Amino acid sequence: MKAEFPIWTPWVWPVLAATYAGEAALHTLNSSLTAASIHPVVPEPDWATPHAVRLELPTLWVREFSHQAAGVPTLVVAPFSLHGAVLADFAPGHSLVESLLGEGLARLCVVECKSAVPSMRFLSIDSYLADLTVVVQDLGGVVNLIGLCQGGWLSLMFAARFPQMIRSMALAGSPIDLAAPSSMVAGTRATAPEVFEGLIRAGDGLILGQRMLDLWGAAAPDPAAAAEVLQVGQDAPEDLFERYRRWHQWTVNLPDIFYLEVVEHLFRRNELARSEFQALGRPANLSCVRAPLFLLAGEHDDVTPPVQLLAVRRLVGTPARRIQTAVARCGHLSLFMGKHTLRQEWRQIAGQMRSLSR
Repeated sequence: MKAEFPIWTPWVWPVLAATYAGEAALHTLNSSLTAASIHPVVPEPDWATPHAVRLELPTLWVREFSHQAAGVPTLVVAPFSLHGAVLADFAPGHSLVESLLGEGLARLCVVECKSAVPSMRFLSIDSYLADLTVVVQDLGGVVNLIGLCQGGWLSLMFAARFPQMIRSMALAGSPIDLAAPSSMVAGTRATAPEVFEGLIRAGDGLILGQRMLDLWGAAAPDPAAAAEVLQVGQDAPEDLFERYRRWHQWTVNLPDIFYLEVVEHLFRRNELARSEFQALGRPANLSCVRAPLFLLAGEHDDVTPPVQLLAVRRLVGTPARRIQTAVARCGHLSLFMGKHTLRQEWRQIAGQMRSLSR
C-alpha cells in the first residue's frame, strides 16, 4: 500500500520548511505568509449526519447527533489539526458518527475545536482541557471518550486528570509515546526552535492552515489517492471524490501557545508518555487511567506508527484484560474515513462500548 504523505498535519510543516527552504530562507518564508488571511478560502465542508450544536465554549463547539435520554454519553474528540473535525462525519458510508449510531451508542456528541483567530493566540493546552471538562460535566459527568489522532492525546490527558469521569475510552491513530521512532518526531526534534517561532510570527500569533497548505503546494488528491483513503474503487461516484477534495482544501488555524506547547512538551520531551505533563495544575499520571480501553492503529500509518499508540498498554493503569487492540490494514486517514475500517474495527469497538454503557 502506498504511504500517505503527512502534508496535512501541521506538526510536520516546520520540518518541511527547514528541509525545502532551509533555515537561511526563513525570512523569505515569513514574508510569503505575512499577508495571509485567517479565513479559509473555500467553504467549510458539510457534515453528513443531521445534528444540533449543543454547546459553544471559547475553544470549541459540541455537536450532538443523538438525543437518547438513557445510557452513558459518548463523546468523540476530533483532531485539531489542518483539516478540522468533519473527518469524523465525512460522508455516508465514510462516517464514524454513522458507524457509532448504527451500533446504538447513546447521546453521541463530537467536540470540534474552533479555528483560531487573533484573540485566541494565547490559548494553551490547559484552555482546551478546561473546556473539555465543562463539556463532560454538561453531559452528566461520565462519558465514553473517543480520541482521534491529535484528539487522542488530549483525551488521554483528560482521562489521566479526571479518571472518575471516564466509563470507557478509545484512541485511534493517536501519537502518545513519542519516544518510539518516526520520521515526523525525528524531524521535529531536529528542527531549530527558531523555525517554529518564525512560522508563528509570520501568522501574527497563529499557525495559518490555508497559507501553509498553499505554501507546500499540496495539490488536491487525485481519485486514486482519495480512493485509497476512503477504501473504495476508483469507479466510485465522482461526487465522493469531489467531497474529499473540498474537505482537503478547507483548513483551520492553530493558536501560538497551544502549538508551541505541543511541539515542546509532547514531541520534544515526550512528557505525556512519561506522566510528567502538567494538566490543569497537576501531572497527568497515566497510571490513574483504569477504564476499559480500545486502541486502534493503522498498519501502514506513517503519521502515527502503531508502536506510538500501542505503547499505551504499558503506560496506563487499566488491567491488561480490559485493553483491546486492533491494527487495521490501512493508513492514517483511513482509520477515520475508510469504509472497511468503519464497518469492521469501529463497529466492534462501538459494540463493546455499548455493552459497558448500560
